Amino acid sequence: MSYAIVGFGKIGQALAHAFARKNIDVTVASRRPPEALAPQARAIGPTVVAKSLRDALEADTIILAVPFGEHREVAKALPSWKGKMVIDAMNLFPVPEELDGLPASAVVAKAFTGAKFVKGFNHLIAATLAADPIVEGSHRVVFLSSDDEDATAPVAALAKQLGFAPVKLGKLNEGGALVHARGRTWGQLIFQDLFKKEQ
Repeated sequence: MSYAIVGFGKIGQALAHAFARKNIDVTVASRRPPEALAPQARAIGPTVVAKSLRDALEADTIILAVPFGEHREVAKALPSWKGKMVIDAMNLFPVPEELDGLPASAVVAKAFTGAKFVKGFNHLIAATLAADPIVEGSHRVVFLSSDDEDATAPVAALAKQLGFAPVKLGKLNEGGALVHARGRTWGQLIFQDLFKKEQ
C-alpha cells in the first residue's frame, strides 16, 4: 500500500510527522513544486518524499489536506479515481450556505467519483496530530466516517499502524456529522483530544 499527502500546510506536515515516526514511506505534494517542499519534507524524516502532484496521485491512498476550495483541482488531476482510497482530513468553517446543509465531506466525495472515501484525521489541531499519539500506554483517538463500510477498515488499519486508536462513527451524515461544522458551529467531537486504552 502506498500513501500520499496532498497539501503540505500545518495538517499535511502533522500527518507527515506521524508517518515518519513509524518509518512508513509517504509522498507529499502541494500546489508548490516539489523542490519547494523538499527541505521541509527531509527535515521531518527520510521516509517523507516531496513529489509533483501528478506523481503523488499514483499512490493507492491519498490523504487530502488542502484548503477546502482546492479539492476540486486535485480531483480533476486524475481522469478516474477508481481503485483509489481518498481520506478527507480537511475542515471547512464556517460552512457556506451553498452546501445546502450537506456535510462538506459529502460534497468532496462527489468530486472523487469512483474512489473509496473516508473522513478522518480532521478533528484534531495540527500540533496535537503531529505529537506522539501514544501517551502512557493509551492511544490518541481519531474518528473515521464513511458511506462505504468496506472503505473504513483499511483506514482504521493505517490509523493503528500510525499509533492512533480509530473510532468508527458510521456514515458521513450520521455519526460523521459530529466531526463536521454546521454553519458557524463546530461538530461536538471537533478538537476533543481523547485517548483509548489498549484492550
